[in-house]
Amino acid sequence: MFSPEGPTLRELAVQALSSVERGYDLLAPKFDHTPYRTPDRVLDAVASALAPAGPFGAGLDLCCGTGAGMDVLARLCGESVTGVDFSAGMLDVARKRAVPAGPAVSWVRADARALPFGPAFDLVVSFGAFGHFLPRELPGLFAQVRSVLRPGGCFAFPVAAPPRPGSSAYWTLLGFDTAMRVRNALWRPPFVMYYRTFRLADVGRELARAGFRAELHALPEFGRRPDGAPRARLVVARRLS
Repeated sequence: MFSPEGPTLRELAVQALSSVERGYDLLAPKFDHTPYRTPDRVLDAVASALAPAGPFGAGLDLCCGTGAGMDVLARLCGESVTGVDFSAGMLDVARKRAVPAGPAVSWVRADARALPFGPAFDLVVSFGAFGHFLPRELPGLFAQVRSVLRPGGCFAFPVAAPPRPGSSAYWTLLGFDTAMRVRNALWRPPFVMYYRTFRLADVGRELARAGFRAELHALPEFGRRPDGAPRARLVVARRLS
């Protein structure tokens, strides 16, 4: 599951018993050697799906981590690309990565629930971060995204189809979320990371309430499930006004 350069079991345990911010500060130097880093094939699929809607001017990678998603923005945006994250450790690693030549690049430390920008962006993307937000936080989170987009701007993120009930993946994610709930009931500070709380129906409803028009686009690179449903989709939400 982890490469030899990845974190040890002890390091993961220390991270899991820390706050989210402190945990990622600790994990940052080895994060790109873990399965938590968004795979390149996901990044490439999203870039390909968004290309027909571009080119864009300014782009923002929300909860950018070590900056893998900035490569997507650099392909799509001609003006500037910005990565924002609340972990100083992750941003330290991100600043050392080579972003493809093109738009101006900047990194900002901030909480996604209180973004320090005006309506300055044409495209906001996010990869793998929504498990760190409780369902009750989605309205505020989506309102923040809307506030930093220019009218007509686009908010895009990939979502995987939920595993079939009874499958090994289903039980794995259920077990992880259950263990996390027990951990947070017994230990402070909490570490918010859940895989089963970001439900597509809820997301669509909250995006609409926040002032977006959302569409779903299948990502054909990941194929379809036996029932014909896409294994992965891209949510593309436009700011209405």
